[in-house]
Amino acid sequence: MAATDRRLLFLLAASLAVAAVSSHNITDILDGYPEYSLYNSYLSQTKVCDEINSRSTVTCLVLTNGAMSSLVSNLSLADIKNALRLLTLLDYYDTKKLHSLSDGSELTTTLYQTTGDASGNMGHVNITNLRGGKVGFASAAPGSKFQATYTKSVKQEPYNLSVLEVSDPITFPGLFDSPSAASTNLTALLEKAGCKQFARLIVSSGVIKMYQAAMDKALTLFAPNDDAFQAKDLPDLSKLTSAELVTLLQYHALPQYAPKASLKGIKGHIQTLASTGAGKYDLSVVTKGDDVSMDTGMDKSRVASTVLDDTPTVIHTVDSVLLPPELFGGAPSPAPAAGPASDVPAASPAPESSSPAPSPKAAGKKKKKGKSPSHSPPAPPADTPDMSPADAPAGEEAADKAEKKNGATAAATSVAATVASAAGLLAATFL
Repeated sequence: MAATDRRLLFLLAASLAVAAVSSHNITDILDGYPEYSLYNSYLSQTKVCDEINSRSTVTCLVLTNGAMSSLVSNLSLADIKNALRLLTLLDYYDTKKLHSLSDGSELTTTLYQTTGDASGNMGHVNITNLRGGKVGFASAAPGSKFQATYTKSVKQEPYNLSVLEVSDPITFPGLFDSPSAASTNLTALLEKAGCKQFARLIVSSGVIKMYQAAMDKALTLFAPNDDAFQAKDLPDLSKLTSAELVTLLQYHALPQYAPKASLKGIKGHIQTLASTGAGKYDLSVVTKGDDVSMDTGMDKSRVASTVLDDTPTVIHTVDSVLLPPELFGGAPSPAPAAGPASDVPAASPAPESSSPAPSPKAAGKKKKKGKSPSHSPPAPPADTPDMSPADAPAGEEAADKAEKKNGATAAATSVAATVASAAGLLAATFL
């Protein structure tokens, strides 16, 4: 085989192998560096690690345990999270690039800028070549000093991930003014975010107390905006019993801390505050690019914005009401689901037909009912009227998910087989 063909085959095998490799994991990388253990611990606690891992190109400016200790003293986790985000650059920088900046200075975007909490360009960092070969990092705020300087290179995965040690954190006035869950008026926050109807429901039902109790441990709340309650296809919530309304509102909350970046990495079912086991009242996550949606099995609701992120509490807004199949599985179904249920009370004459007392009338009734043998066993549906609407969609959902899982497995197997085949061909060319 010609040398050119062998090179092309080698490049093909290499590219397929790279495609099969998973993305970087910042906490796993830093586990090998005990001098950054405190920094690494806070990456996990604040879930900033998930935001970093979701980026294909990123530079982490890490702090030693001593510098990190000085930063975190007297700060809330929400403030620490913003500090870590400001130390995460959304571009690739290594030693060579730092010392060869165009015009000796450059303004770059950070994770903090992507939150929407940064005023103007306060989510940017100024990188400048200083005297004596030093490289300084400062906030984009006018007059900011270069309090952080480049110390050394730690780890590089060329053009994807770079880990650089810096001397000090990067800060600016106002960075540590994040709202905290402890001091937040939940209903006022929801109303300000355009979720007034949801706020009224959690107060009138008493579910707000459940949310507040969970906020100290871990809580992720999905609050439908006011437009969601005006949707034409929304079932009539006023027909729910008090207990069903409580269950519906509990279904909009997770007993864990899951900011948007963390939701992207969740696979399978997620338990809600309403979950009872066996997959009942669970949710799943669907992602498409940067969009994240919550899937109930009946519909999907997009995560529109984050109105509070204070570890371990995060509040998202969603653009539709989350409808659990266990409550609303029968709502979209026409006659088949409603027929037997409505016939059960009216068909109570069925026991009368089995009574031998008025035999002529009973015989007459038998003739009328004889045309509908499918209704002759109304007893099983009557025993479990709540199971049939809920279980049918759940079964379809399970089948769909099994099919998707099999498809994903087949796709992964296909990639692996292709890589193995290409590698085999490559080996054969050199034998």
